[in-house]
Parts: sequence; C-alpha cells; structure tokens
Amino acid sequence: MKPVLALVGRPNVGKSTLFNRLTKSRDAIVADFAGLTRDRHYGNGKQGKHEYIVIDTGGFEPDASSGIYKEMAKQTQQAVAEADVVIFVVDARAGVSGQDHDIAKYLRKLGKPCLLVANKAEGMQEGVRLGEFFELGLGEVIPVSAAHGQGIRSLVDLALEPLNLPDEEDEDEARAPGVIRLAVAGRPNVGKSTLINTWLGEERLVAFDLPGTTRDAISVPFERNGQKFELIDTAGLRRKGQVFEAIEKFSVVKTLQAIENANVVLLLLDATQGVTDQDAHIAGYVLESGRAVVLAVNKWDTVDDYQRQLVQRSIETRLAFLKFAALHFISAKKRQGLGPVWSSITQAYKSANCKMSTPVLTRLLLESVQFQTPKKTGMYRPKLRYAHQGGMNPPVIVIHGNSLEHVTEAYKRFLEGRFRKEFDLVGTPLRIEMKTSSNPYADKDKD
Repeated sequence: MKPVLALVGRPNVGKSTLFNRLTKSRDAIVADFAGLTRDRHYGNGKQGKHEYIVIDTGGFEPDASSGIYKEMAKQTQQAVAEADVVIFVVDARAGVSGQDHDIAKYLRKLGKPCLLVANKAEGMQEGVRLGEFFELGLGEVIPVSAAHGQGIRSLVDLALEPLNLPDEEDEDEARAPGVIRLAVAGRPNVGKSTLINTWLGEERLVAFDLPGTTRDAISVPFERNGQKFELIDTAGLRRKGQVFEAIEKFSVVKTLQAIENANVVLLLLDATQGVTDQDAHIAGYVLESGRAVVLAVNKWDTVDDYQRQLVQRSIETRLAFLKFAALHFISAKKRQGLGPVWSSITQAYKSANCKMSTPVLTRLLLESVQFQTPKKTGMYRPKLRYAHQGGMNPPVIVIHGNSLEHVTEAYKRFLEGRFRKEFDLVGTPLRIEMKTSSNPYADKDKD
C-alpha cells in the first residue's frame, strides 16, 4: 500500500504550498493569511519508483476546546492517526512559538516517525535561525523552501527511508497468483460490513474506523466456485469487542489505499440516499486509478418504485463516466441479487486483463476509419495506420499514425465503443493513446 505523509503545523507556515509541491499539483488553495485550510485534503505524489499519499491539514491547536478550531484539531488528529510519517512544518523566519511547543509535545507523546521541517528557509544561514527549533525535542531540523522547491526531494527521501518500501516488482511477486483482490468501497452506513458478513456467512466482523489502526491487515481471504478472492474492506475489519468511539467513522486514506491495492472495486451505493457527492468523488478516484469497477445499489428492498426511478436517474447523470460498469440492485441483509454481482466481478477482472492481438486491433481500427473517418482540422486530417496493446489493468490501446493530435475526443469515444464491443470489455476503463509519427522531411524543409 502507498505510505501516508501528514503535514501538520500551526496556521500560515506553508503547509498547503508544501502539499502542492509534494503532489506536483495546485490542488490546495494557497493565500497569505492564517486559517485558510480547515478540512483534510488528500493528494498523490511520486518520487522515483515510490508513490505516496499526502494529507494537508488546517492549523493545529491541540488544546482547542470549542468552535472551528476544535473541529480543525479533530481533522488534524485523524490525519496524524492515518499517517505513517508526520511532517511537522514550522516557519523558519518567524521562529519558535508557544503553539509549536504544544504541537511538538502532542507528537512526542504519539511516538510516530516525525520529521521537523523548517519552511521558508531560502537564503538563510542554517545555523543562525534554525538552532532554536532543536528545543522542540524532535531531532534534526530539515530546512526547505516550499515556494521555491528547495530541499523537497531530500525531504521525501528522508520521509520514505524508515518505511523500507518494497519495489513494485516485489509486491507483485508477494501476491498469490490467480487471486482477485476485491475492494468494497462506499460511504459510511451503505452496508459494506453487512455485505461482507453475508459473504463470509457469519456476523463476526464489524466495519469501523479506529484511529491508529491504518496499517492493520484489512483483507480477508474468500473462495467462491473455485475462484479465490481477497476481500479488502475500506473501513477496516474489527471484531465487535474492539469497536470504540472514533474521531471519524470514515477514513479517506483507507479507501484510497484499498482502491490502489485492488484488481476490482465494488462501489456500493445506498438506495435510500441516491448518488451523493462523496459517491461521485470515490467513483472518480476509481476511474483515475484505472481499476475495474462494479456498481451495486444496496437496500433496494427498502425503497418504493418512485425512489427507485430517482436512484436510477441519479446514477445515469452523476455517474455517467462509469457507464461501462455493470449495475446491480441488491439487498445485502436479505441476500437478494448477490449471485450476478460475482459474475460481474469476475468479468470485470477478465476484461481488465484482456490480451488483444495487434492484427485484430489494426483490422478493427481500419474498419472503424472506413466506417467513419476522423474529422478534418484545418489542413490536416488524422491518418490512423495501426494499433497495438500498450498495457493491461486497465487495458491500453496505442494507435500510430500521422496528425493524431487532431483526433477529437468524440472520435476517441467512437473508437472505444468499437474496441469494447469486439473484445467484450465490461467493467474496466479503456485508455486510448495516440502516437504521431515524426515527419522525416521536417528538418529538410527548414534548410
């Protein structure tokens, strides 16, 4: 699973700027005043072969007792509980504050791996202003400049070093061959634990999120009709006697990690609530990750015909980008409609790992062009010459030709439909890449 790095610190020390730098994005809003970030914010980063998840948090006041600061403190505490490494950000120019001491005291009690990072250290002599931060009792001070990108690579190396991350090849070898890793994803209270208990045949497990248990094993082996599965519950599987009141009942990190670690994702929706924003966000992340997906609407037995029509309409509109996925209406509690779900899971897995021969792809491409030629743009009409498979899980089809940068998105969707029909690809994203051949006479024309 991807390691998790949490950024904590008092307001306006540059956590969001550092978040954007670590994720190579502009997802976090940055402005020069305190308290802008209030909720936890998640992003993906990569350095070398290793990928990681970064959590940006609001200004942290461990002893906040009321109002928005108390809620921000809860968000930060949850982020720290989910993290493998905590990055404590301080302001190198402002120096140590009383709030820094409070945060350092809180982090020392937890005993988690923690890096003390002095931001805004550009142009400063390290020994002059950084020495005072040693009194926080968190070891070496790492100077960086998030705004200018100084020291970021070294920071990531130091953060990932104690985790002893395996290479991707090692992880693949460690996984049993022929086992389908199935992640059950969805909002809280949609029935994930009920569904898994129904599959397992006993009420011995409860889905619950307990801070500090992020790295616990959350997979359960399962076999059906000779096919082995590894069930990954995004809420974590806990025995009933180990359920305690948590800061928050839903961990975004666990969902992201489970999706990344799965072959197929079963996205569970609640028939009584329809498709919410959170459902759409999870679905979008599944698509972005390239995972095969099956949609299931739970609690179908509890709604009337009118509500069922509303649910179906909301799926068609809000989850239109997952129209390639099989859709099932089930009741986990009453064991209704569960058989066809397994068939769709197996089919989605096979589709995601489908092997497509170059001759068949090229023939299908040329037939598609003959049936409908791509639209001409200015002086150029794209010429599609041949295609081959560029990857699996998800399937990638690489098309070669000339002027392919002018191929429209609509035409790509037309080709995708033809490829899906030919290879019966259901339940998996399909990515089409265009590679334009270079013009051998381009340099001669300049001469």
